[in-house]
Amino acid sequence: MEARIALRLPRDASSVPFIRQLVDAALRTLGVVPPIRDDIRIILSEACSNVIRHAAPSEEYTVSAALDEDHCVIKIVDHGTGFDPNTVDRSPANGISENGRGLQIMRALADDVHITTFEEGSEVSVEKALRYVEDAPGRTLQHSLSHH
Repeated sequence: MEARIALRLPRDASSVPFIRQLVDAALRTLGVVPPIRDDIRIILSEACSNVIRHAAPSEEYTVSAALDEDHCVIKIVDHGTGFDPNTVDRSPANGISENGRGLQIMRALADDVHITTFEEGSEVSVEKALRYVEDAPGRTLQHSLSHH
């Protein structure tokens, strides 16, 4: 089983809950356990919110999610000015601050985070291992495909 979602979204705050709910609905339908879905929702919120705040002058960005039996890989691509992830990671995030912690949160929740910056934009790629509830449709579909 493999599922892919890819959307080009306006760089607007309203796009964040939209993509978060869309990906969560796919994960829920496949039977991914709630704690993993929660992590992915937070990762999406942080990554997309960073684009909204920092990816000027880009007017849009792309979010893709690829799901297979074991993993979810999310890629967020913008066409802003880019950034240096090493500088961001080293900047001290005040313990009570609600800003400047997005990459730290993503790294804490994801199994793997890759950041690529280019002359006009950035790509954040996040991987998260999936676990399913018993008799999940995602598992059933995978087993059906492997027997054919």
